[in-house]
Amino acid sequence: MVSGASRGIGRAVADRLEAVGYAISAGLRDPTQATNSGTRHGLRYDATEAGAAEAWVAGTIERFGRVDVLVNAAGINPVFDFLDPDETALDALLDVNTRAPMRLVRAAWPHLVAAREGRICNVASLSGKRVRNPNTGYAMSKAALVMLTHAIRREGWAHGIRATAFCPGFVATEMTAHVTTQPRDEMSRPEDLAAVIETVVRLPNNAAIAEVLLNCRHEDLL
Repeated sequence: MVSGASRGIGRAVADRLEAVGYAISAGLRDPTQATNSGTRHGLRYDATEAGAAEAWVAGTIERFGRVDVLVNAAGINPVFDFLDPDETALDALLDVNTRAPMRLVRAAWPHLVAAREGRICNVASLSGKRVRNPNTGYAMSKAALVMLTHAIRREGWAHGIRATAFCPGFVATEMTAHVTTQPRDEMSRPEDLAAVIETVVRLPNNAAIAEVLLNCRHEDLL
């Protein structure tokens, strides 16, 4: 299962995993965008909708019969400064970037336990590890996602579930189209992130990685 699979990191991960032999349940707000095949099936998933996680998991089980890997790649990036009394953007950030992955993990949990080698990769951000811009809300939501990943890792360990928080810096996707502080051709590419995620989800239970910090530029301590 790969959320946000219509574009960006999610699309690159779905393409990469399918290429190496995984069957892909692609979570899309508009499933008509999916290119369905014997190994890929697009299903509706809107992180803002109640019951969306349960419906997508149920559709995945109906189509494929199991869940071995869950990649939470869907995310949003509206700006929220902590000095702003209007918390509308913060609510949206926490709902999509933090609560939605939690709900998906919860819905898929019995199937990941049954797999005995279940893998969860939550696409967080280096913004969840440090603060370098005024978007406090985004950093808060991604830091919470990192901590959620560690909680999942702890709870799932005895069941063979391994969880990884994947924390990239600037990636050349639509989300960073407005960025002027980093040249676009020097940003990380979604395809390269997908290659790293493939490695993480294919590692055995005794070679688990808790966090991956991936950057396109040098930063002290990162």
